[in-house]
Amino acid sequence: MMTCSFEDPHCEVGLIVGTGSNACYMEEMRNVELVEGEEGWMCVNMEWGAFGDNGCLDDFCTEFDVAMDELSLNPGKQKYEKMISGMYLEWLKTKGIFKTKFLSQIESDCLALLQVRAILQQLGLESTCDNSIIVKEVCTAVARWAAQLCGTGMAAMVDKIQENHGLDALKVTVGVDGTLYKLHPHFAKVMHKTVKDLAPKCDVSFLQSGDGSGKGAALITYITCEHWFS
Repeated sequence: MMTCSFEDPHCEVGLIVGTGSNACYMEEMRNVELVEGEEGWMCVNMEWGAFGDNGCLDDFCTEFDVAMDELSLNPGKQKYEKMISGMYLEWLKTKGIFKTKFLSQIESDCLALLQVRAILQQLGLESTCDNSIIVKEVCTAVARWAAQLCGTGMAAMVDKIQENHGLDALKVTVGVDGTLYKLHPHFAKVMHKTVKDLAPKCDVSFLQSGDGSGKGAALITYITCEHWFS
């Protein structure tokens, strides 16, 4: 968010979707209940990967989400993160059968079934034509489900920002980083459409960040030094 806000003053939201996922946004102090004071703004780290740990997402979890969670290193934790990030395929990876990178490769528009069969052969799996079609359809379904869930969370966030600001409409930019968002051929497009459909009163733009952590930390350090030592 900090990196992209340097380029776009409308950037008030940050999102990372890679192996894991998290989000943050700028909030007016008067709306931050856990901190005293009503003047100025605060960056709120949502830790949204932990959304659902209280069971509120259970009705949306598939049998595969449950199996993946049980096989993970932290069962019952970071449920939303596991449903939308690269860890969504953890239940396959733990068995040593599938790697997340193959999801993007198989979903590529230019990848013919012959190439999908080659990937299956590389994995030591039966590579019939029918199996290749099924694998491609499953990869599409998994990625679309994850992107739509991610977009749903982002739509809820920008709706809340609009409500807190008391605006009839909101124009905001989201700074985004993460390999899943950047490298998957369809994830970003599906997520963008979901946000537009669920938050029609919000004009949301997405700005891809480069080395967000490094540049963002440098900007925060500079601002802090200017504040305390100028």
